[in-house]
Amino acid sequence: MSTELLKVALIGNPNTGKTSVFNHLTGLHQQVGNYPGITVEKKIGYCKLTRHKKAKIIDLPGTYSLNASSLDESVVIELLMNKNGEDYPDVAIVVSDVENLKRNLLLFTQIKDLEIPTILVINMSDRMRRKGISIDIDVLEKELDTKIALVSSRTKEGIEDIKTLLQNSKSLSSDSCLDSSIIDKEYFDRLEKVFPNQSLYKLWLVITQDVNFGKVEKKQLKEKASFATKSDSELKRLQQKETIARYKFINDILKKGYTVDKSKATDLRSILDRVLTHKVFGYVIFFGILLLIFQAIFDWSRIPMDFIDSSFASLGDLTRKHLDPGQFTDLLVDGIIAGLGGIVIFIPQIAFLFLFISVLEESGYMSRVVFLMDRIMRRFGLSGKSIVPLISGTACAIPAIMATRNIESWKERLITILVTPFTTCSARLPVYAILIALVIPDQRILGIFNAQGLTLMFLYLLGFAAAIISAYILNKVLKIQSKSYFVVEMPNYKLPMFKNVFINVFEKTKSFLVDAGKIILAISIVLWFLASYGPGEKFNNAENIVKTEVVNQEISSLELDNKIASYKLEHSYIGIVGKTIEPIIKPLGYDWKIGIALVTSFAAREVFVGTLATIYSVGSAGEEEETIKQKMAAEVYPNGEKVFTLASGISLLLFYAFAMQCMATLAIVKKETNSWKWPMIQLFGMTAIAYITALISFQLLK
Repeated sequence: MSTELLKVALIGNPNTGKTSVFNHLTGLHQQVGNYPGITVEKKIGYCKLTRHKKAKIIDLPGTYSLNASSLDESVVIELLMNKNGEDYPDVAIVVSDVENLKRNLLLFTQIKDLEIPTILVINMSDRMRRKGISIDIDVLEKELDTKIALVSSRTKEGIEDIKTLLQNSKSLSSDSCLDSSIIDKEYFDRLEKVFPNQSLYKLWLVITQDVNFGKVEKKQLKEKASFATKSDSELKRLQQKETIARYKFINDILKKGYTVDKSKATDLRSILDRVLTHKVFGYVIFFGILLLIFQAIFDWSRIPMDFIDSSFASLGDLTRKHLDPGQFTDLLVDGIIAGLGGIVIFIPQIAFLFLFISVLEESGYMSRVVFLMDRIMRRFGLSGKSIVPLISGTACAIPAIMATRNIESWKERLITILVTPFTTCSARLPVYAILIALVIPDQRILGIFNAQGLTLMFLYLLGFAAAIISAYILNKVLKIQSKSYFVVEMPNYKLPMFKNVFINVFEKTKSFLVDAGKIILAISIVLWFLASYGPGEKFNNAENIVKTEVVNQEISSLELDNKIASYKLEHSYIGIVGKTIEPIIKPLGYDWKIGIALVTSFAAREVFVGTLATIYSVGSAGEEEETIKQKMAAEVYPNGEKVFTLASGISLLLFYAFAMQCMATLAIVKKETNSWKWPMIQLFGMTAIAYITALISFQLLK
């Protein structure tokens, strides 16, 4: 027998625990992509209901209502309105928060009026006793004409009830909650005459929302309903009237089945908020949390990183010993293994970074940070909403730039897009980690703080400072008129759910590894080829030339092999590229090998380490493979001076702190701004800042 597939739209206000419900229903059976033609993330998961029935659950972006004010909300409306769309739901699940049921029910009544069978999930039921809340489910089901699942995503209580309701979805009512004519009876009577077979509320949304609901439907409406056109101000007035009518309906229902007795509540939220959002202690606590995070990233990840580093070195050595000498072995050891080792080594640090970010988001603390930082951001022409992309940028600038869609002001959104790449993303972390380990002593300050961890934290703060200073300058320079209002919801504090944190860390780390791994593998192979071959007599006759130069010197066969390998690398195709750009980067303290890594890292910053690993592997000879860190530490100029000193290391750190160097980010900025003007300004502006800063630092420290 074939399996019946039930399409389910999972909808809800932000911070209602919708993602937790989605994760409980689908587990790891999830797919993440983008909606066609736009950058909004599309999450789909599958849930087995019975032997012959499963649910395809579409996790829609969080929205407060069907009155779209952002791209995320437009996606929700379009999916619910396009009946012929591939993801049009058979059932809608609206997730609400037990403490904010009144506000959440506004969205529920709107979706119910679209005549979609709808289940109401009331989440966070485990808080009812602490908050003094009691609910009469039977009364609410009767008044709302729906089925209700009382759920605690923390304890998984009620999740099976959702599955049971989905199994019996055919018994769900598709009747609307409100009579749409209450908005304007005369207007809706005229609409009904012109469109006798259409849902009146659906027509109302088509009229009032500036989104795409299908060409045929839109065309018919423009032709037939032009007689009923109202001004924008009149439509806004009617929308307000609709909202008032819905809240009156909701209030009447909640009086019958929902009560709150504050005398029974035992709530610590207010006390915590007074401390965590305090105008002095709030910043001190936030700074302390950041300090803890960056200390932990270095201290906790040291053992697994050393293990991975030595494992790849041993793997390369083992491969070379057990395979016959030749081009294939060289490619495998010097190209693929060395290149991949340069990225896999940083998985522990990246996983810890995502772990801390997930914990802060899950606990509800991140919203307090948004509120806290609004006080600072306003002075730089931004709002607290801009802090979300800036903090998200510590993971990756691409989704962070996408997150600016919720900023209503175009000027604020544009400035946030332009400055977000300054924040230290996870792609910079491998570069920072290897350079800090090379040039910053591994010692304690005041017996507590790790110097390397403090350096890493300084670089993160430097990136953030660069972002807000740039925002201040852009706010003064860009002559764009705009108004904005800052509204942020403070979710309740809660202990982070291990499952949600694990899934988030697993998915983000896997995405980083897979995406970066593909790029690095491809670039490592290309680099190996360019470093293993070269034009002209100097490359092809390298062995004889070197032997002639050292004919009167007493050197071992290993030293001779290394000199030959280095000479061939210098005159290979990649060596020629490095030598060409060396005069430009020499004042920064970089040699031609680092120059090659700078060029290749424009594909992705984290390629820098993999590139050097590949180049140093090709440029050396010996029976025992060294780790990446050892190879970089041992690299010297012809005069014997070390390449990676405090001066050159700080210069490189500052260069990568400010340089754009990410093709994918440039592409997403072009897509979000619909112009190549802004990404080009980003590229040349950030590169110039990076070059000047690195130049000054090297010249002062050398």
